[in-house]
Amino acid sequence: RNSRDAEFPNLTTLKQILEHARDNQYGVGAFNIVNMEALQAVLSAAAKKNSPVIVGLSRGAISYTEKVYLKHLMRAGLEMYPHLPICYHLDHGDSFESCKLAIDLGMSSVMIDASHHSYEENIAITKKVVEYAHARGVSVEAELGTLGGIEEDVTGTVCLTDPAQAKDFVARTGIDALAIAIGTSHGSVKFK
Repeated sequence: RNSRDAEFPNLTTLKQILEHARDNQYGVGAFNIVNMEALQAVLSAAAKKNSPVIVGLSRGAISYTEKVYLKHLMRAGLEMYPHLPICYHLDHGDSFESCKLAIDLGMSSVMIDASHHSYEENIAITKKVVEYAHARGVSVEAELGTLGGIEEDVTGTVCLTDPAQAKDFVARTGIDALAIAIGTSHGSVKFK
């Protein structure tokens, strides 16, 4: 469990949840929410199944939410389900600033998606996020490669992840998880 919040020991990092799932051979759901009702539904379902859960919040959802409400919504979920390992995860933060905001709000995990930058810029931005996050007990996921389509407000072309580059990226950044582009699609994509 994450020791960064003594009041809510069930606040768990993405790294902790993924390692436990790998070691015990099970999958964990990750659900992006946009309001209180969605959070209630996700946590209630996870509690019924006694399953750890990853609650994602997109940069877009955070941008239109009053930050004080969001912070206390997350805390309410932890208080209501003290037995449940919960990871609050920023999905596709596009800058150090968006990740810092999420960490300062109390999230236990962030994803920095600097894949729309050059490889070296992606490494530099990701390392800065890792340094800030790890110093505060927060795990970091990063993205390497792009799938095309639109994710949040970033439009990209397809650039699949190179395995050798992925190994170098992980070694140079110190991330806890890597999102790779292998040909699946997500976000808003136009099909012909």
